[in-house]
Amino acid sequence: MAYASDRTYLDADSHLMELPDFLQSHAEADMRSRLPQIEFSSAGESVNNFEAAGGSRSHTPETVADLVALGDDLIRGPKGYQALGAFNAAERTTALDLLGFDRQFVFATFSAGVVFDPKLDLDVRYGAARAHNRGMAEFCADDDRMIGVALLPLDDPQMAIDEMSFALEAGLGAMWVPHRPAGGRSPGHNDLDPVWARMAEAGVPFLLHVGGNPLQIAPEWMNTGRPTPTDWLGGGENVRGKDMVALHHAAETFVGVMVLDGVLSRHPNLRGGVVELGAAWVPQMLRRLDVTVETWKRSEPELAAFSERPSEQITRQMAFTPYPIEDVGAMIRESNEHLYMFSSDYPHIEGGRNPLGRFNASLEGFEGGVLDRFFADNMAELIGERS
Repeated sequence: MAYASDRTYLDADSHLMELPDFLQSHAEADMRSRLPQIEFSSAGESVNNFEAAGGSRSHTPETVADLVALGDDLIRGPKGYQALGAFNAAERTTALDLLGFDRQFVFATFSAGVVFDPKLDLDVRYGAARAHNRGMAEFCADDDRMIGVALLPLDDPQMAIDEMSFALEAGLGAMWVPHRPAGGRSPGHNDLDPVWARMAEAGVPFLLHVGGNPLQIAPEWMNTGRPTPTDWLGGGENVRGKDMVALHHAAETFVGVMVLDGVLSRHPNLRGGVVELGAAWVPQMLRRLDVTVETWKRSEPELAAFSERPSEQITRQMAFTPYPIEDVGAMIRESNEHLYMFSSDYPHIEGGRNPLGRFNASLEGFEGGVLDRFFADNMAELIGERS
């Protein structure tokens, strides 16, 4: 029996663990030498055994057998590169059989650090996006349960449209955009309207995800005169306690700006999601945006023209993934059941070893329709598979 077997489950967050040559091996010939190496220091483990040079790009048959033998306990098993299906597509199909998820977004783990790096030349960043998107499409091609997520920088609107067209033709089903200003523009700038229009027309959502903006707060906030805390891996590159204070701030700003700039109202078929950035902040954001429009519509004609409150627009067009450590039941009581989606984060350790157990505990007492929405229907609406 699969880990998730009692209802339909759509998983709004999973990951490909890219091997060291992932971008170079999928890049255009003239771009390969220009792409920087992916930084793997934050992986917390060696990936040398799986490298392309002489490697098999898979776990050994003995390792695969041991992982398969875990059965419905697979999610409690090894994580990262050691997990079944971390970087091998055939293994991921077997992993999904054991996990029981009916559909699953598949995000990059490390490629976004290159594609969204503002210090790199624009053509290198879009070249890296092309390499990633080609590789992600290849990884997801043979299993319809995997919805590959493209990387899409927004800094150049025409290059973004061109890359989106490639990603759609390749079969990718969502667009990860960085949650920050786009080449000196608001994401609601007129120049970017064709990007949102194309996305809405294609029926694919834009997604914000942790890693689309720096993970850590400014170093000054960590300066206490005492030793700086390490991250949970014992190093310094990942999220620490203080970083969690502000991790969602840029995403909340991006969503708020998209609403106040009228992007959602101009494109009512556009859908968007915020993934692995928590969701406990969402109910208060809805209240704040409603109050903002009610107050500033007196001086801002664009806000006065809204026919729906921001909370109504967001409820209709967006969804958010809570962390397993958050109380999704409390979020629903403070807002509504249309806003939140299940996610496993497989094979990352941050998703925990029993996300269903944690989420079900926080949803105790809710009727089945609410559970259907959280575990499947809200993501289905995001990807246009449910009316």
